[in-house]
Amino acid sequence: MQTQLAPEFQGTPDGIEAEAILRKCVHCGFCTATCPTYQLLGDELDGPRGRIYLIKQVLEGQQPTRSTQLHLDRCLTCRNCESTCPSGVQYGHLVDIGRKIVDEKVPRPVGERALRWALKEGLPSPVFGPAMKMGQAVRGLLPAGLRAKVPAPEAAGALPTRPHARKVLMLEGCVQPAMMPGINSATVRVLDAAGIQTLVAPEAGCCGAVKFHLNDQDGGLAQMRANIDAWWPWIEKGEVEAIVMNASGCGVTVKEYGHLLRHDPAYADKAARVSGLTRDLSELLPDIVPQLQGKLRAVLQGVVAFHPPCTLQHGQQLRGGVEQHLRALGFDVRLTANESHLCCGSAGTYSVLQAELSGQLRDRKLGHLGALQPTVITSANIGCITHLQSGTETPVRHWVQVLDAALAS
Repeated sequence: MQTQLAPEFQGTPDGIEAEAILRKCVHCGFCTATCPTYQLLGDELDGPRGRIYLIKQVLEGQQPTRSTQLHLDRCLTCRNCESTCPSGVQYGHLVDIGRKIVDEKVPRPVGERALRWALKEGLPSPVFGPAMKMGQAVRGLLPAGLRAKVPAPEAAGALPTRPHARKVLMLEGCVQPAMMPGINSATVRVLDAAGIQTLVAPEAGCCGAVKFHLNDQDGGLAQMRANIDAWWPWIEKGEVEAIVMNASGCGVTVKEYGHLLRHDPAYADKAARVSGLTRDLSELLPDIVPQLQGKLRAVLQGVVAFHPPCTLQHGQQLRGGVEQHLRALGFDVRLTANESHLCCGSAGTYSVLQAELSGQLRDRKLGHLGALQPTVITSANIGCITHLQSGTETPVRHWVQVLDAALAS
């Protein structure tokens, strides 16, 4: 697809990148068939091809409108279209550029600005944990809509303290320790059982995705630099073999630090090194499963339904690893027969900002998962887990929690 950039974008980093991405696009429309919002709304402008056309218009100098902004807002950034695209169009990068430009040109209503500010400042804030604890204390009294965003409290459990020669860093995340602390502690225990010690840098915080995707890109990049600084002493000394992510949304972002900070002379090389060391927890399964053979005391009986998050199967292009290796350990892990590739509707802050569409996608996903009659539903991202749990009585857990329970039983 050829485009003639408006003078204001010529020679800028965003303009150069956007033009290179657009050049790959042949406008074939294969992506439309796998776009969740197009499936729901049937509007070409609510699919990747239509949104690419809108972004192209803006880059060529056409003034965007609130309608342009709305169509870009409705995108989940699930990147399913990237898995489908035969030309390798990096749509996720393009839509970040498009949203940034459109938000600079189209003022949002006061209410929208306030909500988006509250999300980008509140979720990564130190006050989120106490606020979540307070909400959990009165959870039964909360309105249904708010109660759905507040998971029931859970105990983290004891952490192992024995050292190992093999060491990894783990990002705890901004909301995960408060919402579901059992995910991080289960990760530490499972890795310990496989002979791997987990280290945490206290100064590391939010991966930067929340602010970045809410168009506070400078704020998101600052969080990314802070994480690199927090991890660098271990990396520089060669003390860790990987940086492990047990939230696939964080994982896809940290794996892109090298790209996002490539123009920063002080951080470009470090960011590339961090991205190169980053592994989703599932990528360690081929190595740790042999270490766990024979250590499981009680494998969960019944069907373990697995919902692969978009950030895992499309963002990181990791497919099949979780179910394959858990089956090798004796779990009856199954994917849905229909639409296992589609987003559940969580998508970071999407479930708050686009609640109606998000709810439709959640219920559609739960319908397919429910057909498996599972004992438990599992996933690999805190957002997907809490979102799915808000619509079902079936327990929804991170897959590492199910594995941890089998080790502890």
